[in-house]
Amino acid sequence: MTTGELDSFATWIEELIRRRGFDIDSPRGGGKSRLADEAGVHRAAITRLLQRQSMPDLETTRRLARVLQVPVRDMLIRSGRLTEEDLPLPSAPTGAPSAGGRPLTLEEAAVALGVPVDQREMFVRVAGQFLPDPAVIAAERRAPLASE
Repeated sequence: MTTGELDSFATWIEELIRRRGFDIDSPRGGGKSRLADEAGVHRAAITRLLQRQSMPDLETTRRLARVLQVPVRDMLIRSGRLTEEDLPLPSAPTGAPSAGGRPLTLEEAAVALGVPVDQREMFVRVAGQFLPDPAVIAAERRAPLASE
């Protein structure tokens, strides 16, 4: 990890944090503490990252990605830990389950997998945690960060 990679990542994540409504600029804004609380990480990990002292570990990265509504893949690539070649996006395999030429919804997948009716809501919630939020991805594409 080079200093340039850490600085670039920290600059990107600072803007993302601000865009998500965390006040990290004023001393009493409480944004760092709120972010740490929502992510379930130590405030010191947030401070070290924002002060460009250290990159968060993998678990902290995963937790921050969830709170900041960004795929872990993007965080890992932006941090310089992995490349797009290391984490290629999956292409839909030939013959993949679909509904009318489109990918299945989580509800449709639950039915296709035989998830009992009384457990489908839980299935959708849990499985949904592993998928990027399409609205967030679309918003990121429309409004690139100033550091890009």
